[in-house]
Amino acid sequence: MTQSAPDYQVAVEDRDGVRLLTLDRPAKLNAFTAAGYRVLRERLEEAEADGDVAVCVLAGRGRAFCAGVDMTEMGRDGGSRELGVEFDPLLERLAAFGKPLVAAVHGAAVGFGATLLLHCDMVVVEEGAHIRMPFVTLGTTAEAGSSWLLPERVGAQRAAWLVLSGSSLGAREAVACGLAVRSAAPGEALEQALALALTLAAHPVAALVANKGLLRHGWAEAVGAAWERERAAMAAMARELGSIGWKPGAGESRPS
Repeated sequence: MTQSAPDYQVAVEDRDGVRLLTLDRPAKLNAFTAAGYRVLRERLEEAEADGDVAVCVLAGRGRAFCAGVDMTEMGRDGGSRELGVEFDPLLERLAAFGKPLVAAVHGAAVGFGATLLLHCDMVVVEEGAHIRMPFVTLGTTAEAGSSWLLPERVGAQRAAWLVLSGSSLGAREAVACGLAVRSAAPGEALEQALALALTLAAHPVAALVANKGLLRHGWAEAVGAAWERERAAMAAMARELGSIGWKPGAGESRPS
C-alpha cells in the first residue's frame, strides 16, 4: 500500500447496465494521488469483470472533473515514485478497457484530467468547462499516450496548438474539433452522458465489446509505445531543465 492519501474515493453507482464511477475528492478538485490511480484502476477492473455492466460513465464530484495530479504528492518524499508505480497499471487498464467508457466533464479537466478523456469512447463537456494540457508551461512533455491519442482525435494542427500553447479548450470547441461528442448546458453533462450510456447499454454486452475491439484494433499497443516515448522525453527534459536550474513559476506549479 502506498503512503499517499488513503482516502481517495471513486464512488460506484449502477443504473440499468451502466456503472457510474465518480472521482470523489472534491476538496482537491479530484486531483489524483497514487492511491487515486490505484482505486480508479480497481474500479475499472471490477466493471470489466461484471457481466451486468455494459457501459461505464466517468465523472467528478464537486467543482471540477479532475485537476490532474496532486502536485503536493510529487513534492512529498517518495511521492513521485509512488505515483509512477500506480500510474502505469492504470494507463494499461484504460488503453485495454473493453467496454464503452463515457466521460461527463464539468469545471476543470487539466493535465491527466484532460488526457484521461482521450481514453474515453465518448465525452460530454458542460458549457463553462475548460480542458487544458499545460505540459509546456510546466516544463515537461505530453503524457499518458496523448502525443499519439490527441492528433488521432482532433487532427495534427489542433493537437499542436493545444500542446504547444497550453491553451484551454471550451465545450463547443471540444465538440467542433472532435474531442467531445456533445456539449451540455451548465449542470447537465452527467445527465446527458448517462443518457448516451443507457442507449448503448440497451445492446448486448458482447456486441458492444466486440465492436469496440474492432474500432480500437492496435490501440493499446500504440498507446504503450507513445507512453514509452513520452517517458524518455520527460526524463531528458527534467535533466536539461534541472541543469539550468529552471523551475515553473508560482502560477504554474499546480493544476488549476
